[in-house]
Amino acid sequence: MDCWKYYSIGHKQHVVCNPLSEAKLDEVVGLLDLPEHARVLDVGCGKGEFLVRTAARWRCTAVGVDLSPYFVSDARARVKSSGLESSVNIVEGNGSEYTAEPDSFDVTACFGASWIWGGFQGTLGALRAWTKPGGLVIAGEPFWMHAPSPDYLQASQLSESMFSSHVGNVAIGTRLGLSLLHAVVANHDDWDRYEGHQWYAAELYGQRVPEDPDLPEIKHRIRQARDNYLRWGRDALGWAVYLFLKDEAA
Repeated sequence: MDCWKYYSIGHKQHVVCNPLSEAKLDEVVGLLDLPEHARVLDVGCGKGEFLVRTAARWRCTAVGVDLSPYFVSDARARVKSSGLESSVNIVEGNGSEYTAEPDSFDVTACFGASWIWGGFQGTLGALRAWTKPGGLVIAGEPFWMHAPSPDYLQASQLSESMFSSHVGNVAIGTRLGLSLLHAVVANHDDWDRYEGHQWYAAELYGQRVPEDPDLPEIKHRIRQARDNYLRWGRDALGWAVYLFLKDEAA
């Protein structure tokens, strides 16, 4: 099954495609304090909600990059419906292959797609290179709230080394010469909403498109992820959006 089809079905109900509430996303956008004519980049932009809200709030120009043709279509529709086609450009492609001049964006962001660069450190390094001195590097990333159980790791096909702790994520940025300004952290309610919308969307899809040959796999994967979350993940895995400053001297 096409993985992007799977993620599109599971995220059908989502406005924000990560465990952050819309209110907390607005909090992140409000913290940007962008100058006139600012430029913003979001790699793994999903449905483009961060870019739309940022461009509307700060009157900036923005670029979003995403590999999913489903999310790219959703993002472009969102940009068009918001009347921001002259301000926000959505590019379909692999973020690791995206090219831009160094120090060319006031804000660079990646919310929960650190797989693009093989992990959180690679993500911050890539974003840092594109960010102007004095600009912001924003990254959303999971973190372990405590050591995960072997049963959870096996059932979810995860490894403990995939994520760090909350303080460990901050330390990764610090080692790269970034200064933490703020961290907006998801709570249980945020996580429950994010996960629950996926269960709901998959079951509803099954009722509406029962003839889809991929349906048994979709239901199996969603239900297994649901059970893993409820049994282990809800109390083991956290999520935060980190706002880092790239030093003027960098």
